[in-house]
Amino acid sequence: MSTILQAVRGMRDVLPNDTPLWQYIEDIFKSVLITYGYNEIKLPILENTSLFSRAIGSTTDVVEKEMYTFDDCNGVSLTLRPEGTAGCVRAGIEHNLFFSREQRLWCLGPMFRHERPQKGRLRQFYQLNVEVFGQQGPDIDFELIMMTYRFWRLLGISDYVYLELNSIGSFNTRLAYRQALVNFLTPYLDLLDKDSRRRFYCNPMRLLDSKNVAEQHFLKEAPSLFEYLDEESHVHFSQLCKLLDLSGIKYKINTRLVRGLDYYNRTVFEWFYENVDSHCIFCAGGRYDTLVEQLGGRKTPAIGFAIGIERLILLINDVNIGLHSNARLLHLDIYLISVDECLKGSAILLAERIRDALPSLRVITNHGGGSLKKQLSRANKNGARIALILGKKEFLMKHVLIRDLHSGVQEMLEENNLMIRLASIFKL
Repeated sequence: MSTILQAVRGMRDVLPNDTPLWQYIEDIFKSVLITYGYNEIKLPILENTSLFSRAIGSTTDVVEKEMYTFDDCNGVSLTLRPEGTAGCVRAGIEHNLFFSREQRLWCLGPMFRHERPQKGRLRQFYQLNVEVFGQQGPDIDFELIMMTYRFWRLLGISDYVYLELNSIGSFNTRLAYRQALVNFLTPYLDLLDKDSRRRFYCNPMRLLDSKNVAEQHFLKEAPSLFEYLDEESHVHFSQLCKLLDLSGIKYKINTRLVRGLDYYNRTVFEWFYENVDSHCIFCAGGRYDTLVEQLGGRKTPAIGFAIGIERLILLINDVNIGLHSNARLLHLDIYLISVDECLKGSAILLAERIRDALPSLRVITNHGGGSLKKQLSRANKNGARIALILGKKEFLMKHVLIRDLHSGVQEMLEENNLMIRLASIFKL
């Protein structure tokens, strides 16, 4: 017997029962982004490997351990994108998008990281990236955080999520802090696990994110990055906090929040959801004012964030706020039945007229024949609200039978009045 083919480990199918909730979430994202003046950019899934090693940092976990990298037939090293910001910056430089004008961009699609698959962590995952180029004040930082909060309110999860933020200052700030952190950690070097010891030599700030309980104990005494901030970063962060205080959004300053990618500076933030089992970060971002110049463009201030769609859906399902009912799921509005085989063409044409007149309705025409009872059974299995039944006698009289599959009530209607009646039923 042949082996049953399965999806690659860590890459899962999103099945028809699940996609309506995805579509509902994506529609909310898109509608909000439009109101804030953002434009969509579609980026390649494959990029030159050097883009990510230069942008993200060659010593980050992403570049060192998690990228899907391979040589193509010409020997060029390519990588499946592990995040969206680097590709967006590359596109902006290549197409002169940042020349003397602000850009507000968003991108939605799959990302790839070779991590150990677990709840909320897949090797192919979907992410919304939102990026702003050309604005450097704390007001744009504040507006982006307000936008994310609007997402949570519209999705009904704002009572379940928490905001943490920090400032990691300038490049010079982090150089000074790095040395202070290395000096502090040196006496504890023998207590570091293998992964932390590697980070100590190449990226010691990432140790602040250590999940090792023993390491967390002595890291509590580590010097705070906040103590090394330059004056401009202090002012920027103080003004952002004042704006957040005006908004009423609850937040916590977490001086150990550094993010895992090297391109960040000044403001960094994370939205997370916490229950008895986990601490799940599903949205994170920050400023990256030097990245455009670092990749060969003009000096351009920038800030952005990303939302992990799978993690967001886990949160929505966990708090059980009933978004499935809002997403319309797979329920049909109308199932069109022809009792006589010779009426199949007429049924299909009627369905087309309904789609022309009432394009928001979901309409399926029965195919494959079958008795009236069997066709009604199919309509119910498809979750249809209304069955439109064409019989030979009714067709000759230019009438259609409407049956409400929820209540069982039915009525005979002239075809000329059908669209008005359907608009009334579905409140269009």
